[in-house]
Amino acid sequence: MQHSVTKILVFATASVTALGSLAACSKKPDDSNSATVGITQEPAVFDPHTVVAAGDEEIIYNIYEGLLKFDHQGTLNPCLATEYEISDDASVYTFTIREGVKFHDGSDLDANDVVYSLKRAAGLLDGQDNVALVSELDSIKAVDVTSDGKVQVTLEESNTELLSYFTTGIIPEGYDNCQAAPVGTGPFKFDSYNPGLSVVLVKNDKYWQNGLPYLDKVTFKVCADMDTGLTELNNGNIDIFPYLTADRAAQLDPAKFNTLSNGSNMVQIFALNNSVKPLDDVRVRKAINYAVNRKDIISVTMDGAGVELTTAMSPAMGSYYDTSLNGTFDQDIDKAKSLMAEAGYENGFDITCTVPSSYLIHVNTAVELASELKAIGINLTIEQVDWATWLETVYTGRQYETTVIALTSTYAPYDVLQRYISDSDGNFINYNNPLADDLLRQIPVTTDPAARTELYHKVLGLLTEDACSVYLQDPTTITVVSTRLEGYYVYPMYVQDMSTVKLSGN
Repeated sequence: MQHSVTKILVFATASVTALGSLAACSKKPDDSNSATVGITQEPAVFDPHTVVAAGDEEIIYNIYEGLLKFDHQGTLNPCLATEYEISDDASVYTFTIREGVKFHDGSDLDANDVVYSLKRAAGLLDGQDNVALVSELDSIKAVDVTSDGKVQVTLEESNTELLSYFTTGIIPEGYDNCQAAPVGTGPFKFDSYNPGLSVVLVKNDKYWQNGLPYLDKVTFKVCADMDTGLTELNNGNIDIFPYLTADRAAQLDPAKFNTLSNGSNMVQIFALNNSVKPLDDVRVRKAINYAVNRKDIISVTMDGAGVELTTAMSPAMGSYYDTSLNGTFDQDIDKAKSLMAEAGYENGFDITCTVPSSYLIHVNTAVELASELKAIGINLTIEQVDWATWLETVYTGRQYETTVIALTSTYAPYDVLQRYISDSDGNFINYNNPLADDLLRQIPVTTDPAARTELYHKVLGLLTEDACSVYLQDPTTITVVSTRLEGYYVYPMYVQDMSTVKLSGN
């Protein structure tokens, strides 16, 4: 069983969530050595080992650090480890721990902190009953300090795909208050959280990277919706607002704001619950796929700033993505109607799409889908729920028929696809194909890179053949940044790295 849950994302390119009132904020003076980021989701979890929502991850990225860390180009670099070794069979990972690093509480980082953190994440501490908090690390059998002070991680079996998960946050040995008082080694320290309003971080004066960070304070401010965020931007109360649509970004004064963009490595999905009728019939799922015009959806929801998807992975994953699948489900209404008739639904059926109300892009996508599905007799009713209800009912409880959501991952192909293992907690669409299970379980124990790539292609082919859901787009991430700031980078994953941001000209 895959424990815990894979990161999920409701990206707010057209709206954001606010579970509380919006605070009035006076305009910040231009010489204030601080920055305010408009965030797209009410924070819920500050524990690096139990975080689920990517919106929480973008904040705590600045608080915690792992042995390794991605940069804005998607390159995995040493962080709290200065170097690492992987055994030939990929069953043992050994890390050299960086010296001279302090936690926010003033204590020194050492190998014992790393051992504690990895054991906690992998479910190996007393009382955890081998239930991993970070599902990707549940293959860890032991974590030990070697005679020369390195940290050795021994796996139950070979796993070639584990390296990117050593970005998992390291905390002080024995520390158990991450949710209320996060303590890491990152460039910023946790200062305060006002539910519905903001999260405030302050500069870590003892950060191990000399000269960083530049800012004294960063505020992540919860906004009610995109229009509120745009107003806050224009009023000078927010400096950075990510996940805008191109048309909204164009409304801002270019003398006051720079517009930055990058591929997002996200997958927007019209998720079909494979365990409920009539969606348990592959012919119906294929018909829905053929009825959808992805180009129109991207035009309506993203002003064209997105990449059409056919299957469960973005082309941002490079060679692991199978380009031969492109166009498999180009809109074909006649074929869709034929499949509906073959499945016994020539007169269509009624179905519900449960979508997070705070995220207008998903609501808009559902509206466009409802319009397109009418062509094959499907009456899609849209049920809007709040984010907490969506998490509990749809993602965790799987009590739904269809939904629209965006999935995110670490910048690693296995993280993208492992949710489709039938017993994975992240498999909220209830996909079940024993052959896909077998292929996915072969990937981590396959040491030959070419063979691993072939396995990825086979899995993507199965997901497409089974039409397990409707994959819509990898939306382009568009972020606006006040010209009073520089040094901000748009990452190909869902983080807000504030360590390199500074006042312009400084």
